Amino acid sequence: MAGNSQRRGRRLTPKAGAPKGSGGKNKDALAGRGRTLPADERPWHKAYSGTEKLPQRTAWKQDKERRAAAEEGRAPKIGQPGSKDTTWGKGGGRGVPTGGGRGAGGRGARPTGRGGPRVAPGRKSNPSKDTPELLVGRNPVLESLRAQVPATALYTAQGIDADDRVNEIVRTAADRGIAILEVSRAELDRMTGGVLHQGIGLQVPAFAYEPFEDLVAAALEQAAPLLVALDGVTDPRNLGAVIRSAAAFGAQGVFVPERRAAGITATAWRTSAGAAARVPVAQVTNLTRSLKACQDAGFLVVGLDADGETDLYDLEAAVGPLVVVVGSEGRGLSRLVGETCDLTVSIPMVSDVESLNASVAAAVTLAEVARRRAAEG
Repeated sequence: MAGNSQRRGRRLTPKAGAPKGSGGKNKDALAGRGRTLPADERPWHKAYSGTEKLPQRTAWKQDKERRAAAEEGRAPKIGQPGSKDTTWGKGGGRGVPTGGGRGAGGRGARPTGRGGPRVAPGRKSNPSKDTPELLVGRNPVLESLRAQVPATALYTAQGIDADDRVNEIVRTAADRGIAILEVSRAELDRMTGGVLHQGIGLQVPAFAYEPFEDLVAAALEQAAPLLVALDGVTDPRNLGAVIRSAAAFGAQGVFVPERRAAGITATAWRTSAGAAARVPVAQVTNLTRSLKACQDAGFLVVGLDADGETDLYDLEAAVGPLVVVVGSEGRGLSRLVGETCDLTVSIPMVSDVESLNASVAAAVTLAEVARRRAAEG
């Protein structure tokens, strides 16, 4: 339109601005994360060719690709496991940090001798049952060291507030020849997945479960045999709390199913406050069959049920050999387990609360059993 070029406030630049980039503003987000691993070094990728044990999920992916390639008449696009060295610490000393990152113990530092396949910084993999775990928290770490739990490395955060527990932890680890590594708090946060670690972490091998037969035999050698069985408890925090209660009230062991139930993970270790180092824990293939084996050995099997036939405070059989069965967080005792129990016990409550948390119910029951046995003795 004529005259527009002379109007006040006219646009002097194109309407569409230049494309905007980060301009390097987000580069700090990548600091300390190290390089991105190639596909053949990623344990979760079908192209993985590392020398460590092949994860079950990766093996399944590779087998699926082989079948698909055979049907399509082509070469499978998978890795060659064992053909590429992906272990940490080749050529280095035990516990010596290697890798990029801002100096020893800085972000991105890696200790040599660390088991398991390499994982890209900031990423998580699904570790197998045989891989080491990081036990965190001052009480769990201290209790584990006192109980002589096998450990491969102790991680301490830079600038940690060293109280009496930390001093004892470091001193005990040094006496046992465990590598002590000082890392940044951000690195320890990454290693623990954001779990509250109190500035301390102990790398422990996979938990060594007690054989069920040995667990029962050891309990029967005691004056008052007492075992705890968990039926489908899937929260490791509940498992850890039950183990802690078992240790507090004199139980000689805990056994859990292998499938569809929580095992001893770093979370269970931490919740137990180290009690998992003192109370034997067994995994059983079939919980019902194991309870029957306990009955054959002379135990009375008691299941906790909100609608139980016997009041907990009327449980006179608590002074004899006893197995307390705790149900899952939601459905309680399964049908077969409930039918296997010699009797079911309810905890009297004055309110309209339907049920207690699994670990709380176990603690209340074990406390009452301990009270009766103390009064009897």
